[in-house]
Amino acid sequence: MKSLVIMVITAAAVLFGSCGLHLPGKNPVAAKGQGPLPDKDVKGAVLNVMLDTAIERIDQQKSTEGTSFEIIGDLVDGLMQMAADGSVVNAIAKKMDISPDGLIYTFTLRDDAYWSNGDPVTAHDFVYGWERACDPANEAEYSYLMSDIAHIKNAIAIRAGQMNPNQLGVQALDDYTLRVELEIPVSFFEQLLYFCTFYPSNQKFIEACGDNYGTSADTFLSNGAFILKDFKAGASSFSLIKNTAYYDASRIKLAGLHYEVIKSRSEALSKYEGGQLDLIEVAGEQVAKVRNSSEFKAIASGFLWYISPNMLVDDFKNLNLRRALMFALDREAVTNDVLADGSQPTYTPVPSGFAFNASGQDFTVDLMEFPQYCSYDPEAARRYYEEAKQELGKNTFTFTMVTDDTETVMAVARELKRQIETVLPGMTIELNHIRKSQRLAEIGAGNYEITLTRWGPDYADPMTYLSMWVTGNDYNYGRYSDVNYDAIVSNCNDGDLATKPAERWTAMKQAEEMILKNAVIFPLYQQCSADMIKPGVRGIEFHPIGINRIYKGTSK
Repeated sequence: MKSLVIMVITAAAVLFGSCGLHLPGKNPVAAKGQGPLPDKDVKGAVLNVMLDTAIERIDQQKSTEGTSFEIIGDLVDGLMQMAADGSVVNAIAKKMDISPDGLIYTFTLRDDAYWSNGDPVTAHDFVYGWERACDPANEAEYSYLMSDIAHIKNAIAIRAGQMNPNQLGVQALDDYTLRVELEIPVSFFEQLLYFCTFYPSNQKFIEACGDNYGTSADTFLSNGAFILKDFKAGASSFSLIKNTAYYDASRIKLAGLHYEVIKSRSEALSKYEGGQLDLIEVAGEQVAKVRNSSEFKAIASGFLWYISPNMLVDDFKNLNLRRALMFALDREAVTNDVLADGSQPTYTPVPSGFAFNASGQDFTVDLMEFPQYCSYDPEAARRYYEEAKQELGKNTFTFTMVTDDTETVMAVARELKRQIETVLPGMTIELNHIRKSQRLAEIGAGNYEITLTRWGPDYADPMTYLSMWVTGNDYNYGRYSDVNYDAIVSNCNDGDLATKPAERWTAMKQAEEMILKNAVIFPLYQQCSADMIKPGVRGIEFHPIGINRIYKGTSK
């Protein structure tokens, strides 16, 4: 029996030690050469927050959707972070120098940032994280940010498998000096650095964890404001605690965050009213009930909700059929009657309010800028429908629309089904509501007919949307391909127009019009979150770009 106990303890030490982890219990003692470790028993106020979808994995290079980005933003700092006013300020970087030609960035890192296992955060962690994002073996869907958007030297060739990841234009000159070389100047490069893909990663820890990295609290390291207390893939609830070893710990007022995954808005409201939640989202009839409350806040968002038809499906190769659907959608009925949360009907692929030129002009001043290609017009929809039926030689159509299984999304999908079937007789829309992670996997693989989906801006430039529909982009769900469109986007990103802001702006407008003219997607609405926030809660930062909610300055 004594031998068995020793064997079990040894096995546990090997299991947990393989990722550089610590068994639960007392606050672990830092090893030689390590920095301070966080206190595991923090006392104080905990903010209770509703999420409407579960998280399968927390991975700064591989996560792909807004909910995960929020959690990663709680846990990890990059070179830069977003201030309350939306400006870019230092995080792990304490100094940034740019060469006169705009191609070389040299970052001096702070030397008091540590991972939650006590390891210092160094320039080598950024090199590894960025190489990890670019390495095609890792299949990081946001890797295109490194190549097509940030234009880091050799990133395109690395993603194509033509060069080794260690040839990426990022180098640790020493432990606290990072050098980054770009192919061309990128005017918004600093903004990219607060996005998760550009965060550092601890190589030794991640390689020890292997495929399990980010699937539990024991298989994730933090260097940010909070650390994971408990988490499992797909969990219905999980908690974070304050990172007392955080370099800016004095700024963090909360003792922690507790997240609950609740798909039913009515259940969430009930828990909020019962004092179990401090922050929730409401929609539909609930908004009318709480709109006059001082606790109600309408928070603008950059999220664009749209329908994406799969152009690999024979019927959707027909432009007239796609246009019929475009004009059959009553977006105001969706926003006014179903959502009722302040969301705006949208008729453009690039939403308003997040991308501005040097003169301060919004890229999308008018959401109905192209009514000839996108509006609610049942007569036009039926004309296109009749032409499509003749061209396709059929009078009836049945398509399955795959959506998330949250209450609000399902309600929107039911309204869209009603509209389409009413305006276009003979067309049947079957609804398939599935878990978000499953839907993203299915549409990413092209295994769908039409889907209701969304996209939020990762950085403050129209290309965060327009680059999606380039041939071969991972988020080009409908498999749209047009050499002329690709050429415009390429010219704006790394061609002649990349350094000509005014001409680039005009060219991006042309690209936007092409998406509508070819009915690549059917824009629906720009999301506005209708939130309920408890009176004692202060200092939550809401941003339409990148990480949408930040709690570093929050108190309760």
